[in-house]
Amino acid sequence: MINSNKFGVFEGQEVFLYTLSNSAGMEVKIMNYGATITSVSIPGSEGSREELVCGFDSFEAYFSPAYTSNSPYFGGTVGRFASRLKDGKFSLQGKDYQLATNDGPNHLHGGLRGFDKRMWELKEQNSEKNQLTLSLFSPDGEEGFPGNLQVELSFTLGEDNDLSISYAAHTDQDSPISLTNHSYFNLSGFKEDLSNHKVQIATEQYLVPDESNVPVGPLAKSKALGFDLKEGVEMTRVFESLPDGFEHYFIFDQGEGLQTVAEISHPASSRRMVVRSTEPGMLFYTGMYTSDELKRENGDQFGKFRGLCCETHRYPNGPNIPSAPGAITPAGETYRSTTTFTFSF
Repeated sequence: MINSNKFGVFEGQEVFLYTLSNSAGMEVKIMNYGATITSVSIPGSEGSREELVCGFDSFEAYFSPAYTSNSPYFGGTVGRFASRLKDGKFSLQGKDYQLATNDGPNHLHGGLRGFDKRMWELKEQNSEKNQLTLSLFSPDGEEGFPGNLQVELSFTLGEDNDLSISYAAHTDQDSPISLTNHSYFNLSGFKEDLSNHKVQIATEQYLVPDESNVPVGPLAKSKALGFDLKEGVEMTRVFESLPDGFEHYFIFDQGEGLQTVAEISHPASSRRMVVRSTEPGMLFYTGMYTSDELKRENGDQFGKFRGLCCETHRYPNGPNIPSAPGAITPAGETYRSTTTFTFSF
């Protein structure tokens, strides 16, 4: 079932909040500003609800000084290219491109006004499929990228508590494209930080970042971080060994279709989230830089190490890494990507 309500106004356009719900009582709320997930909630005790993602219940909260100065991208759809591009530069077919820079010298998550800060159009609201489809047009030259780009994005909530996010994009020029959702999850319902979560990631290697935190090509074994991520690790151990937590891009063995790439669990509540994706890797981030000033209107406390991101997308800095798969989408071809988050509670 899908319901919609007016949520706010942005640059003269009405912002709507769409609520997808299933028979198990799971609800996912998405606004068409930034194609942003504002809430993923499940039934709690005595009729209450437990929130599992960082976000706000009012549109105005996304423009508070505390939020805009920290810019954590809560639940937003980021693009045209997710993560960082070194020095905001890349070369394509003998031409050099300079992108907007918004992370020191680097380009991050689409630039100064990425897809998370744009109004998306409603294409279809299908209650029978429990699917919401939004679209966005990005003109040639926006944030420095080549090509007119048309994007379609579908959110589907299944009866098995699986939230599927699928992207399709077309460009009339060869162009870097890498899209992802930037939700921060906390399976404790924000009763505590991430310390008691357990993380498994189906990987043996990651991209090594340079001094500006941008991968430039070298790989390293994930065990070099001190953990066997395939076996799983408790986050309390991670924080003891990595004071900044995770902000690493892990590479998967590529197969056909959706592959199980990660499993996040919170043993105390018996909650679990399984991540499946068609993408070649995942930027796993545990919120080192999230401001402790941020909280939901109901009091859920956000901040450092209180939400984790599973950003499945193409390689960070991919256009500048010769081995990066799918970093450039050729003109006339279709960029496709699907990631599914399945919850047990």
